[in-house]
Amino acid sequence: MQTSSAPAHAPVLKIGQKVPDFTAETTAGPLNFNELNGRMVVLYFYPKDSTPGCTNEASDFAAAWQDFLTAGAEVYGISRDSLKSHANFRQKLELPFALVSDPDEALCTLFDVIRLKNMYGKQVRGIERSTFLINRAGVLVKEWRKVKVPGHVAEVLAAVRELHDSPSHAF
Repeated sequence: MQTSSAPAHAPVLKIGQKVPDFTAETTAGPLNFNELNGRMVVLYFYPKDSTPGCTNEASDFAAAWQDFLTAGAEVYGISRDSLKSHANFRQKLELPFALVSDPDEALCTLFDVIRLKNMYGKQVRGIERSTFLINRAGVLVKEWRKVKVPGHVAEVLAAVRELHDSPSHAF
């Protein structure tokens, strides 16, 4: 069963491009991206639920969640994990935001976050920790790739606040 869908053969998004509508299953029910129009959106992609770096990153986003809302931004975490895994991870960490399940990699492909990684001497496909900021008009305005967790959420929040405070709100 397909749980997320991006446009067929969608090209990889670049800064300045409008994010195409997509639907995805989340721990808070279905998400239709077009329904977020008028709000800034932070999408952070992470490798796997309940791993140390991903736990720290999710906890950092949770701690700053109210600040993101105050600045007008919605936050969603995305990985290839199942909804069941996400629900357990969300409950365990008491995350205030929804987690998106992308088992068919539709969103991972759209945002070009799948990379070959070395794990125990073998090459495996996995998600490169990445974050994307989308403005109120649905345009991708900033991306962070090869994210290192310490300090990352503060940097994203600063960018959201800058965008929120810009005269056009469109950045």
